[in-house]
This record gives sequence, C-alpha cells and structure tokens, in this order.
Amino acid sequence: MALKNLGPVRHAQAEPLSEAQPLLDSGLLPGFDAFPAVVLVLEKSSLRVAFANPLAESMLELSRRQLAQMAWHDIFTNADELTQTIAAIAEHRFQATHLDAVLERPGHEPLPVHAVIGFLESAPDYVLLELFENERHLRTDREERIHDLSAVNKQLIRNLAHEIKNPLGGIRGAAQLLEFELDARERGALREYTQVVIKEADRLQTLVDRLLEPHRHPHIVGDVNIHEVCERVRAVILAEFPQGLTIGRDYDVSVPDLRGDKEQLIQALLNIVRNAAQALREQIAQGTARIELRTRVARKVTIAKRLSKLALDLRVIDNGPGIADDIRDRIFYPLVSGREDGSGLGLTLAQTFVQQHDGLIEVESRPGHTEFQILLPFAA
Repeated sequence: MALKNLGPVRHAQAEPLSEAQPLLDSGLLPGFDAFPAVVLVLEKSSLRVAFANPLAESMLELSRRQLAQMAWHDIFTNADELTQTIAAIAEHRFQATHLDAVLERPGHEPLPVHAVIGFLESAPDYVLLELFENERHLRTDREERIHDLSAVNKQLIRNLAHEIKNPLGGIRGAAQLLEFELDARERGALREYTQVVIKEADRLQTLVDRLLEPHRHPHIVGDVNIHEVCERVRAVILAEFPQGLTIGRDYDVSVPDLRGDKEQLIQALLNIVRNAAQALREQIAQGTARIELRTRVARKVTIAKRLSKLALDLRVIDNGPGIADDIRDRIFYPLVSGREDGSGLGLTLAQTFVQQHDGLIEVESRPGHTEFQILLPFAA
C-alpha cells in the first residue's frame, strides 16, 4: 500500500453521526445510503465493518450482509499501514486525516483510492472511512515523474554522448594511423587488432549518433493522418517479418488529422511496433504472432496537467510473453532492453518523439498481452 499522509483536516461529514450510536448498534446508518462516496463505518478495536453504503457494496463487489461479517484485513491483503492510521485516529492524535492508497484484493486489480478517515466524537468505538477512486490523481503523479525523469535522462544522455563523441574520433584515427605505420610483416600479424579497435569505434559512433538523433533535426509540423502513419509502419514491419506475424487494424475512421511531425511520428510508432515484433519471436515461429493497431478519439484527457478536449488514443497490442518484471518500470530508460541483442534505444526515442508532440506513452503488460498507449492532443 502506498500511503501519503496529507495532514489533519476537519471532517465535516462526521457531524451527522453525533447521535449515531443507536444506529451503529443496529448496524444501519440510512443517512449515508445516498452519500456520493464510498462510506464504511469500522469498529476501532477489531476493524469489523459495522456499516457499508450501496457505493461500497458496488466498489467492493460484496453485499452489506457479507461485509458485516468481515473486518478490514479480510477485504484487503495490504491493510497494515491503513490500520496504523486508524489506530492513530483512535488514540485521538487528530480528528481526521486523508491519504492516498492502493488497496489490494485477491483476484482483483489494485484499487487506487483517496481515503478520508474521520474521528467520531459521539461514537467513540467507531471510525468513518470514505473512499474515492483515485486513478486520475495517481496517473497525474506518474506522468509528472515520467516527464521529470525523462528530461533528466535526455540531458544526461546528450551530455554523455557529446563527451564520448570527440575522444572516439581520436581513438579511431589513431588506430588507422597505427595500421598504416605497420610494415608488411607486422601488418599481417597486428591488423586484426587494429580492425577490432576501428570497428568497435564505429559501433560506438553509431550508438552516439542515435542518442543525439532527436535533437539534430528541426521539428517539421504539418497535418498528419494517423492512419497513413499506421499503414506505413505496418508495411515496413510486414516486410521485415513476412511469415508468422499478423498485424490487425482496428481504426476509428472519424479520427481527425493532427498537427505534428509526420516523420517523427512514423519513427516513434515504428520503434514500438518493431519492439513488439522482436518480442514475438517464439509466436512468429509458431505462426501465432499478432499485433493490433487501434485508434480512437479520447475526450477530456489530462496530459502533463494540461486538459485536452480531444486527443488521439493510439494503441499497439501484442500477444507476446510480456515485459519482464525487473525492467517494466524502466522500459523507456536509455540502454534498457529485454533482449540480449537490443540497444535499449528504440522505446527511449519513441518516448522522446511523442513528448515533443506534448503527448504521453504508457504501457501495461502481462504474459500474453502487452499494450502500449500513445496519447496525442489535437490542436485546440
């Protein structure tokens, strides 16, 4: 559970419970049935559920009768930290507090919520717990972290690439001069070593050039039909993988043109789709590999704290093995790759190009299903 104590707040909703003890004893609090948030009343000692309103039943997928037989730790597997906060309320350290949490339940997706825990002065054996679904808040925080980290990484990589570039040219030139100065007898014996130095210098030069690529060319903006971009990428990938791979289309033909750099968008999508195809090697060998390109229009999308009335929602979905757990959170970092022969730059460059269009890339992955989502705002 990820908790963030935001400090004490006065909890106005606790006041209706000033005469609530008889209702708590009967297990009913009708006044909260129409409350526009998930409401749970818990016994402070055992954390048994004394009351749940209809929204709580809906969110938890449990009836009021079922909940009445359960305690907080029976519902969620990671209840300890929130339990400590409730204990602090019970000890009267503050009247109320609010915090962010990701609640985990067996067989269900994690549930991000904003929780408000209130001290009930007239019902000292109970606390009031309100839960608000909090996906937008967590997503905004995640976007900010990704954006800040990406900016730091890009600056670091640019500085590092420039520092490598100059001495690399000197190393290659010195190896060429050394090979030229060798006499015929020495050249036959030592040329193999000078060629290793030259070839490795060339390989590193190519790597440095790719690191600097997004910053070398001007951003050429025009009207872009995203389906033309998708078809171009689809043709390239099918030419690279002519057998065993199917690339499906699920296009929304109502998607309007967007303002952007067509070549950058092609490269960004190409890197993502190629990455998916390379992860599907086993499925391609079996003839079961599938990638789907899906376009939709998203409404009222917030990207980097800016609200866009309309945005392109482009998804690349594959049926591959999924992204390894140990790199999933770092998949867009430079030089991070799930393949031994990967450079770890394809997704980094894709993210850079998308961010240059004020967009966002996210990924969800599990075995058999990996889904990259690209959000690009349309011009107002």
